[in-house]
Amino acid sequence: MTSVHPPVLVVGAGPVGLVAALTLLQNGIPVRIIDEDHHPRIGQRGVGTWPRSLEVYNFLDVSEVNSQGKSPPPLRSYKPGTLEPLKDSSMDPHMEPSPAIPFHGLKLMGQQLLDVILRRHLEKFSCSVEMGTKLCSFEQFDEGVTAILAKNGISETFDTKWIIGADGAKSVVRKQLGLTFLGETRDDIRIVTGDIRLTSVGLHKVHWHRFGNFNERGLSLRATDEIAEDGWQFFLYGRELDLTKIAESEELVFETIALLIPTEITFEKVVWMSDFRANIRMVNKFSEGRVFVAGDAAHPMGGQGLNSGVQDAFNLGWKLALVQKGLANKSLLETYSTERLPVISEMLEVTTSMLDKATASRDWSAGRSPVLCMLGINCRFSTIVLDEFVSSVERKPINAYGVLDEGHLEAGDRAPDAPNMLQVGGAELNTTTLFGLYRSWYHTMLVFAPSLADATSILGALEAYDKSVVRSAVVLPSSASVTPVPSPDLVLVDREGYAYSAYLVEAGQTKVFVIRPDGVIGAIVHGTEGVKKYFSKIFLDA
Repeated sequence: MTSVHPPVLVVGAGPVGLVAALTLLQNGIPVRIIDEDHHPRIGQRGVGTWPRSLEVYNFLDVSEVNSQGKSPPPLRSYKPGTLEPLKDSSMDPHMEPSPAIPFHGLKLMGQQLLDVILRRHLEKFSCSVEMGTKLCSFEQFDEGVTAILAKNGISETFDTKWIIGADGAKSVVRKQLGLTFLGETRDDIRIVTGDIRLTSVGLHKVHWHRFGNFNERGLSLRATDEIAEDGWQFFLYGRELDLTKIAESEELVFETIALLIPTEITFEKVVWMSDFRANIRMVNKFSEGRVFVAGDAAHPMGGQGLNSGVQDAFNLGWKLALVQKGLANKSLLETYSTERLPVISEMLEVTTSMLDKATASRDWSAGRSPVLCMLGINCRFSTIVLDEFVSSVERKPINAYGVLDEGHLEAGDRAPDAPNMLQVGGAELNTTTLFGLYRSWYHTMLVFAPSLADATSILGALEAYDKSVVRSAVVLPSSASVTPVPSPDLVLVDREGYAYSAYLVEAGQTKVFVIRPDGVIGAIVHGTEGVKKYFSKIFLDA
């Protein structure tokens, strides 16, 4: 049968595909999302959500990831052959909380639960995942893509405008595009991981337990009630273990864990397990024509792979939406590759270095640093960002995965938050945060000005733009009047100076920031002409 349906086909319904679909749906773009598996995946899998990804979920209005996610318990290692504690350490690199960083710590949530949460958000848009539906092949044309799908032995020809491949490390989409997938598979780094139900004497749930070491033989156990009351996530590793055989046998998992933990254990069952190898690879580009790849389909490893994939999808989603709506030129989509490739390349370098340190020191928490929080990720080098306050001479070499520096801010950086902003643009006085303004379906223009009158001409520059994709807010200093004022735009008073401090704006200065739908600063400009110049890079006829 032949059908013409939604303009975007998302292949793969893990977190990356679900975020891509949700971003598009929030932008008003219908989506069809399919997954080859007949049932949703079970198991914890990648559990760590880092602060930058928590910000992404905030912009997508998916608050459950932060509210239901758990902070990592302290990591406790033991003296060989005993339950006597040897050392306590942290899996979460320390970062001081600040008003500009509302999410400053790692949150743990299994992929099984994360998928459920994201699917529920898709359902708000009457979109559900089609399980057991396989992409067999596709062919591109100037005006669209024709995909051949299969479900229950029945073939379907599906015409669409775009395809997003979020179909994992063995991606059909990537292979059919013919993208190179350069890198290496590290056979020296192997882990059998999974979820297990067990009870034991003396093994409490307060700590993340670690026995043995990373090289010879080792085990880590983390209690998780996402599995069951007696649920744990386990990792088995070490050259002295036959991990290939262990990964194929529940009994061998039981025997190996019992061997490494010197206490009485009652095993219930292995819920799910997988044999993991360090597969350090990435594509040469993230798209070809009307077809894109994201997440594991583009870069299957890095210790931050799931987080990076979610950020891939978010970067792509808002751009694809504008092009599909006819508001942006198709060339905007080329910036998906140019902005994400340097980030992923540096991510693999950083995480591979950490992996090597962990192996050399026999300690898998070695080398962890605040860079893992991903708050320093930037696209200052992008052709579509504009900064009138930094000259090309002042620009530093690309450091796309840099460490956050709250004393420096350029276009292409993450937009900081600021709490306790007093909203005076309506009939009532309310408080909000800057992050409360940013959403995935519009740009937000922040006009920092001494008074509303100083901002008037700049706000006028927005009249030419579609109000559904551009919004504005005037940010006044704490010395400004808090009397409600009639204004078509949002007016905020920075009572405690958090916004002026985070955005490095001086008292009496007029400065404009354009925040992209993905929470990145698209532009830092002086006024009207800068605003127009930035949007000319984004919108058609701007």
